[in-house]
Amino acid sequence: MVESLVNSIITMFGNFSAAPFGKEIITFVISLLPILELRGGLLAAGALNLNPLTAYVIAIIGNLLPIPFILMFLTPIFDWMKKTKLFKGLVEKLEKKADKHKEKFEKGEFWALVLFVGIPLPGTGAWTGSLVASVLGMDKKKAMLAILVGVLLASVIMMFLSYGVLNQIMYH
Repeated sequence: MVESLVNSIITMFGNFSAAPFGKEIITFVISLLPILELRGGLLAAGALNLNPLTAYVIAIIGNLLPIPFILMFLTPIFDWMKKTKLFKGLVEKLEKKADKHKEKFEKGEFWALVLFVGIPLPGTGAWTGSLVASVLGMDKKKAMLAILVGVLLASVIMMFLSYGVLNQIMYH
């Protein structure tokens, strides 16, 4: 799923990749997005033949940029949204998803969050990790550090896949 979304975005902005810093901007924007995040950014960078070191730094920065804001503001925003008819169901669904992972995080929450963010599987990543940490009331500094370590772990795995195995299969 991530690969097809990345390919769609690259196709949509294909001509933009030829502009100065176009590949870098595409990588950065994809890395900012929920669902795609760092995984998508590095897959796009590999497909665009962006320098691996440049891609690595840009994808990490793009993936981490929204995380402090999510950790700081998610709980107050969710509290407000639960008071509205329009968003109440959505918030309850997201909280239910986070509660589903609660047992995994109660014991060794730091390392559980690192692994949850760091193993690049569908439905995991910095955005979802921030959601889980916020809903569970995890200390924000501890959560940010765990998410940072998880993103670094995911980045190593995705660099290997994006510039190695998957890149060879998908784009050559």
